[in-house]
Amino acid sequence: MFDLDLLFQKSSLIPVIVQEQGSGQVLMLGFTNREAVELTLQTKTAWFWSRSRQKLWNKGETSGNFLHVKEIFTDCDTDTLLYICKPEGPTCHTGAHSCFFNQIKL
Repeated sequence: MFDLDLLFQKSSLIPVIVQEQGSGQVLMLGFTNREAVELTLQTKTAWFWSRSRQKLWNKGETSGNFLHVKEIFTDCDTDTLLYICKPEGPTCHTGAHSCFFNQIKL
């Protein structure tokens, strides 16, 4: 079993990149704390810490658009997570499939 203490050595809140299983498309970026990671591991759905509301939230709890977590990876510094997910409906609160749809032209 992975030692979750390793994730939170530098900060009590770390980023989570959510990527779609199969396509590899980046769906969203969220933040998590230890409790949210533990809930994700238990439920196999993505839990996050809402910085604006200062509370835990399970993606899909109000919309029904859950992110079913299939795999979890950590980066080389052990301070960022990558969730490989199967989305149940759109990921973005706007109804878009991904939160990343506003392109900045170079």
